[in-house]
Amino acid sequence: MASSHLSLILLLSFCYLYFVFPAATTESALKTSEEDEAGHHYHTLKLTSLLPSSVCNSSPAGNKRAKGSLEVVHKHGPCSTLSEDTAKLLTVEEILTHDQSRVNSIRARLAINNGNKDILGSKATIPAKSGTTIGSGNYFVTVGLGTPPKKLSLIFDTGSDLTWTQCQPCARSCYDQLDPIFTPSGSTTYTNISCGATTCSDLIPATGNTPGCSVSTCVYGIQYGDSSYSVGFLGKEKLTLTPKDVVNDFYFGCGQNNQGLFGQSAGLLGLGREKLSIISQTANKYRKVFSYCLPSRSSSTGYLSFGSSLARNIKYTPLSTSSRGGSFYGLTLTAITVGGAKLPISPTLFKTSGIIIDSGTVITRLPPTAYSALSKAFRAQMSKYPLTKPLSILDTCYDLSKYQTVAIPKISVVWGGNTIVNIAPQGILYANGLSQVCLAFAANGDDSDIGIFGNVQQKTLAVVYDVAGGKVGFGPGGCA
Repeated sequence: MASSHLSLILLLSFCYLYFVFPAATTESALKTSEEDEAGHHYHTLKLTSLLPSSVCNSSPAGNKRAKGSLEVVHKHGPCSTLSEDTAKLLTVEEILTHDQSRVNSIRARLAINNGNKDILGSKATIPAKSGTTIGSGNYFVTVGLGTPPKKLSLIFDTGSDLTWTQCQPCARSCYDQLDPIFTPSGSTTYTNISCGATTCSDLIPATGNTPGCSVSTCVYGIQYGDSSYSVGFLGKEKLTLTPKDVVNDFYFGCGQNNQGLFGQSAGLLGLGREKLSIISQTANKYRKVFSYCLPSRSSSTGYLSFGSSLARNIKYTPLSTSSRGGSFYGLTLTAITVGGAKLPISPTLFKTSGIIIDSGTVITRLPPTAYSALSKAFRAQMSKYPLTKPLSILDTCYDLSKYQTVAIPKISVVWGGNTIVNIAPQGILYANGLSQVCLAFAANGDDSDIGIFGNVQQKTLAVVYDVAGGKVGFGPGGCA
């Protein structure tokens, strides 16, 4: 987002850059029952499945896919390589607070794109590793960059376009990351991009900021909803997804001034729709098709895959032409069902707000009118369980500490084309311990605010983006 704050960061960064930068569950652990004596409209859920596990249950899904399959892992789970001091881990309240910052950022970007300045109100599969770094995404993958390739763990984000990583010599500042910081001078294939290159101009839609120029080298600046940011040079390099899946001449940001809540990841992988996203840059190779499955628990794994999907039983819905932003993937939501009953919501409500699917937003956001109907129906069917205090943005919460299992109403969303997607039980509830288990949906501030289909509701689904075909598909049991 353009702002005086980021402009100052850019200006200061140019000064530093000029002088110092060189030219060069397993899901079976959930114990759910798809049938219920009340009419097949409930999940019977073992409550321990909502709690963190200390044992890594790596999914075989990636190994069974085409060559080049990699794994997606939860950042703070036992499968993660991004070890971090537990004292520094975000609390559930902090996660949800940062999630709201991301939502505010998305709304602001869409407002700017629409001319509204009043914004206050072949295949390759990469392991996606989920975490709690907010503002720029929640799941990360490990790729190779340069020649010889250096391993980097990058957050992947369908709401961002520019891929960037921290680069030596870190002219201004770099945050702590697990992997060694990328050194362009140590690669035989790195090239800086000139200020006059067409690709430099592509930074405007990709970042929302006008690029700068330092010693004839193009300089980018990007800021996220939680005030995290990255500023550096636009470069070209060899990107290695797997040993047999290599992308030559890949444009990315080589960050020299980076701060924010990126955890110990090395940067970001942009899966948006603009020219500088990895989806657009690899269009000839992967035909603008990618898919992922987000792990059901922090102790499970998923995948991120480029190229045609091998997932089965995929149901597609058209991409919306009114997503109000070039980077985002807009869908058409037509209805929601709870316990088999369709909520009394007018379809025009969703047409007014619109909705996007986003890998980086945690909790699904709905128009207040729709959320009110959802919460009312859910509470009615959960009346035998004791309510408890709200959890940040989540206001329908239960104290389930005295129960071992719980029967929860099934929730389904109906997308355009009558594409019905059943939300997995771990996408219905969000737990802060068993004494505070909440409905994992939240209301927007106004019915006109953009809706967001978040990553909690996407868990265990195979989500297939056929960008060239103008559609997004969903399939059950994607990580199994």
